[in-house]
Amino acid sequence: MTVLVLGSLNMDLVVRANRLPTAGETLMGHEFFSAFGGKGANQAVAIAKLGYSAHFIGQVGNDDFGQTLRLALQASGVNIDGLAMNPAVHSGVASIVVTDSGENTIACAPGANAMVGIAQVEALTQQLDSAQWLLLELGIPLETIVQAAHAAYAAQVPVLLDPSPVPDKMPPELYSYLEILTPNETEASQLVGFEVHDPATAQQAAQQLRAQGVTTVIITLGAQGAWCSSPDAEFLIPAPTVDVVDTVAAGDAFNGALIAALCEGVALETAVKWGVAAGSLAVTQRGAQPALPDRVAVESQLGRVIS
Repeated sequence: MTVLVLGSLNMDLVVRANRLPTAGETLMGHEFFSAFGGKGANQAVAIAKLGYSAHFIGQVGNDDFGQTLRLALQASGVNIDGLAMNPAVHSGVASIVVTDSGENTIACAPGANAMVGIAQVEALTQQLDSAQWLLLELGIPLETIVQAAHAAYAAQVPVLLDPSPVPDKMPPELYSYLEILTPNETEASQLVGFEVHDPATAQQAAQQLRAQGVTTVIITLGAQGAWCSSPDAEFLIPAPTVDVVDTVAAGDAFNGALIAALCEGVALETAVKWGVAAGSLAVTQRGAQPALPDRVAVESQLGRVIS
C-alpha cells in the first residue's frame, strides 16, 4: 500500500532578512540559499522520511531546475513514476523572504505546476487500487484537484486536502469528497470569512467547514498547536515550545506525519500529536524539504507533545 500525492513542486529561492519588505521597498537581506520545495513534493518527502511509500504525481519543466527536483525526490525515497517533464514551460519557482524570527512571505511562479491536468488524474486513478490515502494541495489547477478528489472518493480512498493557496471560491462539491481538511489559521480565516486566531475561533471555523461536508477538520495554530474537529471528538493538541528558524514547511511536515500515523492505524488524536511533533521540528530548521524530520526525530519529539 502507498500514499499518493498530487501537487506542486518548486525550486525555492530564499533570502533571509531582518524583517519582511513593505510594498515597493527593496530590502537588503543577509543570506541566500536555494532549497527543494512545493507543497505536494514536501508532503511526499515528509511521508517517505517517516518510512512510508509515497508516490508523487505532477509536472516539472525540462530545465535544470526540473532535473534537480526530480533527482531530489528520488534521493528522498519518493516514487516519481508519475512525475512528467513538460518541455513547453519552466519548472515551478518560489521566491521566499524569511525573517530571523521565522516569518515568511512567498511568491510563486507555478510554471509546469499550472499544467497539471487530465493526464495526471488518469495516472493517479490507475494507482487508487493500492492507495491508502490521497494527499492534495492547491498549488495546481483547481479543476484538476476536484477531478482527483472525486476519483479517489469514488474508489473509497480517503482524501486529505491542504487548502493552500486558498482560491477566491472553493467548489462546494469538493468539501464532500474530503476525509480531512488541514488549513492553517490564515487559510481557515479565508475559508470561513472571519478571523481564526485561537482554539475558540478554530472550533467555530471547523464546525462551519464540517457543515460543508468535510468529515474531519484540523486547523493548525502555529505555536498554539492544532485544533481537531471530527464526528467523534473535538480537541486541542498544544505545540511544544521551540526556537523558530523558518516556518515554510511546518504544515507539510504536519500533514506527512499525520498521514503516516493514520497509515499505522493509530487513533486520530495520536495521529494529530504526530503531526504537531513533526511541525514543531520542521520550524527549527531552514528550508522546506531539508527541514522535514525523520521517524527517529518525530518519535523523540512526541514526548514533548501533551494533550
